[in-house]
Amino acid sequence: MRLAGADPGPDRRRRVAECRRANGEALEAIVRRYGWPAADLVGLEASTAALMILLHAPELRFRLLCRDLIAQATADGRCPAVHLAYIADHCAVELGEPQFYGTRVNPVTLRPYPVRRPGTVDERRRDVGLAPLEEQMRTLRGQHG
Repeated sequence: MRLAGADPGPDRRRRVAECRRANGEALEAIVRRYGWPAADLVGLEASTAALMILLHAPELRFRLLCRDLIAQATADGRCPAVHLAYIADHCAVELGEPQFYGTRVNPVTLRPYPVRRPGTVDERRRDVGLAPLEEQMRTLRGQHG
């Protein structure tokens, strides 16, 4: 991804897309066989890596399935709640719905995609271990600006 950002030519974009597709297929095979790789099963680092692969997997159907598996694992205490926040927001934006936690940001405007009940978003963010939304936006603007 870093290489593609430094040289975003068509060949690199194609290679990134192929990598995301292959990673998504590998994760899908794991999920079919074992279920979601929750932190209690594979450790926090590997579970977080699986989430990163999932967020870039090309198939929305698969992301929705895993969102539900992650929700159950979170409810059972086997997965950090922040994992559910990221995949729930990712799926909501893809479905054209408002997100819950404000984790998805429009790369053009550097503003969050629409958020459900924005007046209480920081409470939801705090509940899953995220900083207030405006703090996230200041950090993001500092990185791009």
